[in-house]
Amino acid sequence: MSDSNVTVLFSDLNTMWTLIGAALVFFMQAGFAAVEAGFTRSKNSGNIIMKNLMDFSIGTPLYWLVGFGIMFGTQSAVFGGIDLFTRGDYSAVLPDGVDFFAYFIFQTVFCATAATIVSGAMAERTKFSSYCIYSAVISLVIYPVSGHWIWGGGWLSNLGFHDFAGSAAVHMLGGLCALIGAAMLGARIGKYGKDGKPKAIPGHNIPLGALGVFILWFCWFGFNGGSTVSMTNGGAELASKVFVNTNLAAAVATLSTMIITWIRYKKPDVSMTLNGSLAGLVAITAGCDCVNVWASAVIGLISGFAVVFGIEFVDKVLKIDDPVGAVGVHFCNGFLGTILTGVFASNDWLSANGMTRAHFIAIQLLGAFAVILWGGVTITITFLIIKKTIGLRVTREEELQGLDLPEHGLVSAYADFQPIFATMSAPTRAGLTSVSEKRADIDDAVPVVLKTPKTPVASDVKLTKIEIFVRQECFESLKQAMLDIGITGMTVTNILGCGVQKGKPSYYRGAVQEITLHPRVQVEIVVSKIPVKTVIDAAKSVMYTGHTGDGKIFVYDVENVIKVRTGEEGVDALQDEEQY
Repeated sequence: MSDSNVTVLFSDLNTMWTLIGAALVFFMQAGFAAVEAGFTRSKNSGNIIMKNLMDFSIGTPLYWLVGFGIMFGTQSAVFGGIDLFTRGDYSAVLPDGVDFFAYFIFQTVFCATAATIVSGAMAERTKFSSYCIYSAVISLVIYPVSGHWIWGGGWLSNLGFHDFAGSAAVHMLGGLCALIGAAMLGARIGKYGKDGKPKAIPGHNIPLGALGVFILWFCWFGFNGGSTVSMTNGGAELASKVFVNTNLAAAVATLSTMIITWIRYKKPDVSMTLNGSLAGLVAITAGCDCVNVWASAVIGLISGFAVVFGIEFVDKVLKIDDPVGAVGVHFCNGFLGTILTGVFASNDWLSANGMTRAHFIAIQLLGAFAVILWGGVTITITFLIIKKTIGLRVTREEELQGLDLPEHGLVSAYADFQPIFATMSAPTRAGLTSVSEKRADIDDAVPVVLKTPKTPVASDVKLTKIEIFVRQECFESLKQAMLDIGITGMTVTNILGCGVQKGKPSYYRGAVQEITLHPRVQVEIVVSKIPVKTVIDAAKSVMYTGHTGDGKIFVYDVENVIKVRTGEEGVDALQDEEQY
């Protein structure tokens, strides 16, 4: 094979690897959307999805319009330059063997990631129009300028600042914008009591949030691994190391977060542990190429502490309402990961780059604070202008209603969970007749056949309704106990509730849930012949544990019972037809 053919092959491999990385980073949008939707309330889910769709759709053309030129132009070490529609020559900044279009789309999806981080921290009370504006500003100016400093040949990169895949350039910057935005926006209604203590507002779908975390973890292999932009000349070996470091840091961070919450909250907190996974991924992103494997585990361990105490500090001390923990995950661990890159960079890497550890740590600190200063000033100005003009926040009524309906005309993001009769006309309610067919007369449609019982109606027989609230795990035993004493009719409903003690205290992301609604089963039984005491004794025998939450039994008098099909009333309406 000639040298020219080898060069072409290597170029194709590098371009293909970069395109795979770009596709994975794009799929992170789905992960962020799932995390944010799952960790917030269902009445805002459509709004969350719309925001994650639009920040990418807005950012992509704007990055093509001027963003890429600002980031990778060569006008100066501070500002790349204005290149409308990205028509300039960027051969000097392209990685070896990578096609321009592959590198352009790879950088585009990174830009979108920085913008989408802000969505979660400002969820459930931000105007959609305002979101579109500040998302555009982040993609148009804020991210490209600091990105130029770090990756586009700017002054930080010339000093030796190292941020391999974006702990500072993407995550710390996005987390900083989220912090300032959430602070200026104010907390959600009901988040803080009169005493200033935070109240838990649990997300409506933790499994959806977990799916989002798994998607992000998977895509992070493209985020970090794809940043090698090479599978040749040692690129494959480096990508392998990046994969291992990325995965190990995330796993250790997850474990450390779980243990910390288990100790602090008496139970391992699910949502905080999911945040821990993301914290480890964010923290390792800056130095995944230059730290040894053992160091990635230590970084993961530290990030677990950082995310728990960072989220608690933001929530309890700063009194800033961040529904999904974006500040703790992205800002705290983006900053931490940037500095820890200097602390844990391998000696071989430092020697190869001609730096001492102290000098490298100083550069990392300078770079982190420079990005914070730039991002903090520009996003504050952006938010102030929006707040003074069109406003940042929706009205109180819109927030209480949920943003899906007032902002998007969406009654519910989960329409299939609405009662079926809510959207069906009467003639087709049960699917029995078409709209064009004449409705049957009610007497023909529901014939009533009166049966004369062999024994006279016992009008003096007392009818009693027994309502039982039981733990879910005890229901099957209760059902069998009822069958054993001859109860064959019951109504069963899954419910949420608590007693006068407001339920056993629990925590959500470190905040106490003042009223904890626990899942229970409500069983309703109407008896006539079977003694009430027999039913109660049988129920108590399977429900009792001696602990809070065993359940309650309510007993009511029933005035009458009517069987619709036959017209029978009283005790006869409760009897089996086989008796006649």
